[in-house]
Amino acid sequence: MLMAHPVVLRNLVHQYETLQALHAEAGGPEIRQRMDDVAYTLCISTGTQDVDTALVAARYQLPGARVYDDSVVDC
Repeated sequence: MLMAHPVVLRNLVHQYETLQALHAEAGGPEIRQRMDDVAYTLCISTGTQDVDTALVAARYQLPGARVYDDSVVDC
């Protein structure tokens, strides 16, 4: 599977979060349509089928994402 560049993912996550805040304040049809467009792009970019999973996958792929499960650490 092709992977989106981290800068693209960071931008999409930022756009979606900004649009989500705008929709909560003054949600109009234009904002909702733009949110749907960004959500679709996030899903395509991450190979997922819903926006919540896409956001998690995008954040995981960003630089600095760490695995917090220590089960893979050898002692």
